[in-house]
Amino acid sequence: MVVDVQEGFRSYESFAGVARGCAKLLAGARLLALPAQVSEQYPKGLGHSAPELGLEDERRIEKRVFSAARADGFDLGGREQAVVCGIETHVCVSQTVHDLLDRGLEVHVPADAVGSRHAVDYERGLERMERAGAVVTTVEAALFELLGGAEAPEFREVQRLIL
Repeated sequence: MVVDVQEGFRSYESFAGVARGCAKLLAGARLLALPAQVSEQYPKGLGHSAPELGLEDERRIEKRVFSAARADGFDLGGREQAVVCGIETHVCVSQTVHDLLDRGLEVHVPADAVGSRHAVDYERGLERMERAGAVVTTVEAALFELLGGAEAPEFREVQRLIL
């Protein structure tokens, strides 16, 4: 789940790194044939998803609520685990993660693929999610966990994403 990596947040110092991390996760999901969703918070005001994400056929959700999990069109597709990345760590990402945890999912949050305008909000957002039961990880760790092992046919392609 990629949350709100939109043009309206481009001025954030963390934006480029977050967009890069989210793009790697999306590319990895495509390689591993895993479903992905992308939310946009009020795109009329905040703009659409950043082109750096390299969006293809990912399901897109327009929302006015903070949690993507509460938005019309959100669909878990029967999944029991989720990787959530995007902007802002302490608001939309956090509320999405908390809602997914409340639904009983195992949720992973790559610390290098989430961001906030202020460092304190980023830090407290990650801390709150981890205390609630989310697994705080990294893009590289998440991709290799999804891959499962070096014998997977997609190993080399996934490895190229993180180098």
